[in-house]
Amino acid sequence: MRSPTVLLPTGNAPKLARWKVFLAVLGPGLVVMLADTDVGSVLTAAQSGAQWGYQLLVLQLLLVPILYVVQELTVRLGIFTGRGHGELIRDTFGAPWAWVSVGGLAVATVGALLSEFSGVAGVGELFGVPRGASLALATAFLLVVVWTGSYRRVERIAIALGLFELVFIWVALRAPVDGRALLHGMASLPLHDHGYWYLVAANIGAVIMPWMVFYQQSAVADKGLLPEQYAAARWDTAVGALITQVVMASVLVVAAATLWGGHRSPPLDTVGQVAQALTPVLGQTLGHTLFGLGILGAAMVAAIVVALAAAWGFGEVTGYKHSLEHHPMEAPWFYVVFTVGVVGGALIVALVPNLVALSVGVEVMNALLLPLVLGFLVALAVKALPPEHRLRGWYLWVVLGVVTLTAGLGVYGALSSLG
Repeated sequence: MRSPTVLLPTGNAPKLARWKVFLAVLGPGLVVMLADTDVGSVLTAAQSGAQWGYQLLVLQLLLVPILYVVQELTVRLGIFTGRGHGELIRDTFGAPWAWVSVGGLAVATVGALLSEFSGVAGVGELFGVPRGASLALATAFLLVVVWTGSYRRVERIAIALGLFELVFIWVALRAPVDGRALLHGMASLPLHDHGYWYLVAANIGAVIMPWMVFYQQSAVADKGLLPEQYAAARWDTAVGALITQVVMASVLVVAAATLWGGHRSPPLDTVGQVAQALTPVLGQTLGHTLFGLGILGAAMVAAIVVALAAAWGFGEVTGYKHSLEHHPMEAPWFYVVFTVGVVGGALIVALVPNLVALSVGVEVMNALLLPLVLGFLVALAVKALPPEHRLRGWYLWVVLGVVTLTAGLGVYGALSSLG
């Protein structure tokens, strides 16, 4: 369903008013990218720096254009078809394929929510807050935000929460980085090591996730973006892609500067260990506070996006009403699916310890799902779009190359680690 939101057209807008158009369109891309730097991604970046120094930093930079290319397709599909990802797969390829796609979404959603709530519990324990209390507060906050808000209100809250992640950039600027070690690490890639490839897969899976595709396309449709806003929506995605990878790179750099001494450090096992590793130069109080704000912001925005992606995805496949513009009584199943995801994730994490290893493993699982996710995305961009907006010519080959290489590296890294 398209919301009744009225946005400024870009076609004839004076140049001085273009920034107003951009601010009106800003949201789906930035929110999904801030959610992309979720707890699992932060922990994966920290593990990467601790284990391999700066040797995975080049990958973080290369993933900026790759992330943009992938998510720009969701913008194009959402704007020019007005339908969410699951609905478009169902209408284009049939219900069975739609269920296959949403099945992958369900697997990724469970893993992501466990990561987000494990981060919340870990931060709570840093400050002496019982696990049950921190999880209950986080769950109540998420339910109130979504059950009582319109799309625009939820989006604004999500952006505000996600901006707390920027503290990681400030911490990176204060880290004791050795410039020569950084350059040497970026030029030295241990491609023979299975452990290195495992974290290559984890970092790829931490950047391109199934729920991101579902969320951004559905959010574009739910917000009611029009073809006239296409250029601004692409900028929204580009800015978000740059921010999320700068945050990831910052976490990796801090972990490398403080933990890695030219050899592999022991794996990080708890959120507390990551906090200690990322903030030694700031002192315990300030360090823990900044780290806690960054992780909580990442966890909350990601939990909103992941659970909404699941609610949208299942609604698009089954046909139940699925929009934040509907009151809970008008779209009960939409809000029930969101609630089950949030409450279920919190309950599971309440019963298990901190799961840094699980968070990294979830990102590897996302890498294994990439052929399915990216395959559907490219197929829709070729077949479901209006002819004038379909992938074709040289850009089609660029997208195919990017998708094939990214999915191939992710799967190869995940399978190589088994050796």
